[in-house]
Amino acid sequence: MKTSYTVNGYHFKWNDNAGFYECRGSIHYDHEGDEIPEPGLWKAANELANKLSYSNYRSEWSAEHSEKGWCEVVKD
Repeated sequence: MKTSYTVNGYHFKWNDNAGFYECRGSIHYDHEGDEIPEPGLWKAANELANKLSYSNYRSEWSAEHSEKGWCEVVKD
């Protein structure tokens, strides 16, 4: 497994302790004031999830986000 991927200029690093790829961008807010990832980072996370899902790993991956601008790409 690769330790990092760069997608659309965003650098996702493997977090060995948590078992997923992660990248932090700037914090954005939705119309209700909840924190969401920046749009470009969210798009890159979904592209990486799709790439990993169809690669040699033959498993499903998905993009998730948490607070403070973090996006994770996790194995389902």
